[in-house]
Parts: sequence; C-alpha cells; structure tokens
Amino acid sequence: MNAYKTYAQLDASGRLVLEGLPFRQGALVEVLVIDQTRRPEERVESWRALMRHTQALPQSQSITDEDIAAEVDRHRSGR
Repeated sequence: MNAYKTYAQLDASGRLVLEGLPFRQGALVEVLVIDQTRRPEERVESWRALMRHTQALPQSQSITDEDIAAEVDRHRSGR
C-alpha cells in the first residue's frame, strides 16, 4: 500500500479538490477525511478516552506483554 498525506481546505461550497497526487491516472485510491479543527488537547483527550475504553474491554484483560510481543513479531515478519 502506498500512502500519501496532505492537507487541504474546503472551498465555500464545501468542495475539496486534491491536485498533484503521486498516483497514476485512473488509480483507485481510498480517501479518509479527518477534521483538523479540534484543538490538540481535545484530540489527545479523545485518544486517551478511546484507550481507556479499549483497555477496559473484557477481552483486553487477559492480554499479556508476551501476547503483544508475539503479535508485533508476527506483523513484522509478514505473517
């Protein structure tokens, strides 16, 4: 997967135009739009709330450091 990150502003009609992307003509690309107007501290708190929620899930309670290390190793080796 090739990824390219850029920033753009919506025009007065709410339209967004991306130009000069480093992909071939006709390429199918995935577009993810994230509102960047939130203050950094709001984004940090939102991330922390998500992590608290995730860590409180019952299935998260039984994960060990060894499980995490093994998953990282599998990912890095391409399995």
